[in-house]
Amino acid sequence: MKRHIVLIGLPGAGKSTVGKMVAERLHTASAVIAPGGGWAAQPGALDSAKPRGYIVYLKARAEVAAGRAEPSGTRPVLMGDDPLARMKDLFTQRDPFYAKADATVLTEAKSAENVAAEVVKLAQMSAGW
Repeated sequence: MKRHIVLIGLPGAGKSTVGKMVAERLHTASAVIAPGGGWAAQPGALDSAKPRGYIVYLKARAEVAAGRAEPSGTRPVLMGDDPLARMKDLFTQRDPFYAKADATVLTEAKSAENVAAEVVKLAQMSAGW
């Protein structure tokens, strides 16, 4: 059985961009899910998703994620006087939850295309694709 691919990580980690690429490469839009960054930190969220979903943590340091996210200026979670400090706080709060993913892909030194290729490979090896 093919499992959904669930991408988690900080704002700016690449969930939306990589998710679109993965869906295109797997020829399915409905099986790739990129919930908001805080979803994984909700009690029971990861445990309830794991039976039907293969969870991939797109990991980037707070500084890198903030640099990617800040130019858009549309992320309410980062609005305020110090977006980098907020991102560091989010990383500290959420990383323990993100670390429970089935797999982790480091994103900061890779292009979105390379990250997507790595996620597709994981999906093929471990999620029935």
